[in-house]
Amino acid sequence: MELSSAMKSRRSIRAYKNMEIEEKVIIDLVKDAQLAPSWKNSQTARYYVAHSKEMREKLLSCLHDFNKERTANASAFIVTTVVHGISGYSSSGRETHLGNGFECFDNGLAVQNLLLSATEKGLGSLVMGLYNEQAIRELFGIPETENIVVVLALGYANISPDMPERKDIGQILTIK
Repeated sequence: MELSSAMKSRRSIRAYKNMEIEEKVIIDLVKDAQLAPSWKNSQTARYYVAHSKEMREKLLSCLHDFNKERTANASAFIVTTVVHGISGYSSSGRETHLGNGFECFDNGLAVQNLLLSATEKGLGSLVMGLYNEQAIRELFGIPETENIVVVLALGYANISPDMPERKDIGQILTIK
């Protein structure tokens, strides 16, 4: 699949077939995520995967109710974190006006790589930003030095949603 095709076909999937994803595929997705650029090549993104049925059920209990039902048959969940206080900084202090906000930018780049790789491999995905942070932190033993950014559901889509309407290019682009 061409990159452009993956970008145009990737959708938020809210219904999954009850099918497993091989562990090797998950490893390949994270390797692709790792190729994303990051602040001074700091590579602060970290990935925690609920792959076994037991861990998926535990992770599901950390999600808001509307996402529990929609992702119940997901084959895996990936929690993405960033090591806090590195991206956007140098040894002499803050370098960008975004400060630690830059770490979420880096995470977004890595997540986009992961999502496009998943699409290329025939997987559906859903990015979730509402969850019980403390419960997830305890479930995986995530240290306080890392900020949880998003939870990704992955699996084989049981639906094929249309692309939501995009804004007219004139509303989002300024060229002078």
